[in-house]
Amino acid sequence: MSFRTSFIVPLLEHLLRRPVQLDPDIPARVLLGRSLAVAVGLLRGMVLIRRRIVLESGARIGDARRFRTSGGLVRIGAMSRVDCTSRDGIVVGRNFKLGAYSRMIASGTLADLGKGIVIGDNVGISEFAYIGGAGGLRIGDDVIVGQYFSAHPENHVVLDPTRPIREQGVTRSGIVIGPDCWIGAKVTVLDGVTLGRGCVVAAGSVVNRSFPDFSIVGGVPARLLRSRADSLDTGKNAP
Repeated sequence: MSFRTSFIVPLLEHLLRRPVQLDPDIPARVLLGRSLAVAVGLLRGMVLIRRRIVLESGARIGDARRFRTSGGLVRIGAMSRVDCTSRDGIVVGRNFKLGAYSRMIASGTLADLGKGIVIGDNVGISEFAYIGGAGGLRIGDDVIVGQYFSAHPENHVVLDPTRPIREQGVTRSGIVIGPDCWIGAKVTVLDGVTLGRGCVVAAGSVVNRSFPDFSIVGGVPARLLRSRADSLDTGKNAP
């Protein structure tokens, strides 16, 4: 029995509480190195915030008492910052992963605390993300997100041209991203947007309005390209 099947896979399945498959061509030394990195990250989380959370090198969680998890293997990537100061804090589900060099900022200012951020189970957000929570952000289960994602649940008021914009306040409607969405790299989602279940957002899109379940959208601003529900009617898979 190999090191992979006797130790690594059972350990991952225990931590993640789900079946795990590893490519047979991954060298054992790479798996061992990754496992040691996770172990060191877990130790860092236990020492710095006394929680079973993997904190990679340089990662930090501010106001950690407002950071709540549902278990599994929660990983905060290298040099990432999570600031939980807000009315409802930050809640992440099982097996959440935030990529390296990312930011999750629950409040944009201490003068008017934000609502917070809620993220479901098995959500992966890639590197260099900026995720705001001022007006409230909710991401459903099983969402996958590419690099350089940004979400901004807040807007500046600009109605009075005689006053500085920074003095006119903000509006906050919130953002909701439904379960099982795939959001490509360099996507920006703006305040007031709701994406339904199973949506696909093309890379580089700016989403400034809501779309129903199974929409495939893209562009600046994003528009509906087609519906994945059409594949259910024809019996074919979406491209």
